Amino acid sequence: MNDTIRTQLQHRTIREFEDKPVPEEILNQLIQVAARTATSNGMQACSVVRITDQAKKDELADICRQEYVARMPEIWIFVADQYRNGRIAEEKNCHEESIRDMDRFFQAFTDACLMAQNVVNAAESMGLGTVYLGSILNDPKRTVKLLNLPKLTFPALGLGFGYPAQNPQMKPRMDMNFRMFENGYKCFDNYLDLIKDYDEIMKTYYDLREANKRVDSFSNQVVTKLKNVNPVRQKIVNVIVEQGFDLKLDKI
Repeated sequence: MNDTIRTQLQHRTIREFEDKPVPEEILNQLIQVAARTATSNGMQACSVVRITDQAKKDELADICRQEYVARMPEIWIFVADQYRNGRIAEEKNCHEESIRDMDRFFQAFTDACLMAQNVVNAAESMGLGTVYLGSILNDPKRTVKLLNLPKLTFPALGLGFGYPAQNPQMKPRMDMNFRMFENGYKCFDNYLDLIKDYDEIMKTYYDLREANKRVDSFSNQVVTKLKNVNPVRQKIVNVIVEQGFDLKLDKI
């Protein structure tokens, strides 16, 4: 097993960090890793907003509903970005409406996700801890305003990182036999029976967010999450439209 795979297999979410900055040299390396990430059609339709202003960190923590976000040494927001290429096209006297379509949106969104994961792999290989912040979409309109995002951009996800100040337990994962298929998707007859062992294993996991309290079974977590609805997040697509993208939905 090489060092890269060994690091990836030890991935854990870190939410508390030492009160020290990430060196500029390491930040520059991570920026270069971000730049070299695979990108759809070579269009590089992703940008990164680094949050250094404490007031903005505080507001982002409020959006995320996670107070520890305000203490993170580094916060990077990965942005699906068709604005830049749209401007380039306009300056070439090209005004194609296709810049707004869902194909371009998902190309940019995928670019952002790929870049974030690439940065995570690199950061963890250098001893840093990381945490994804999907919670920036708890109120996407507010996040857009906070970051001064222009039309044809959308905040895909956030990433916090720094030197770990905690050593959380490895979170158990479901058997890949239920997630890895060959040549087509496989449906099973009784999922609760299939994951019963995993349900029991999950009950041994301690989540540091809950003061070392054991978590519930995975199947119960599925139900709890489905019942815990965020009305704002249910309407994320409206913000995507407000940001200038055209869904081009067929009428039903």
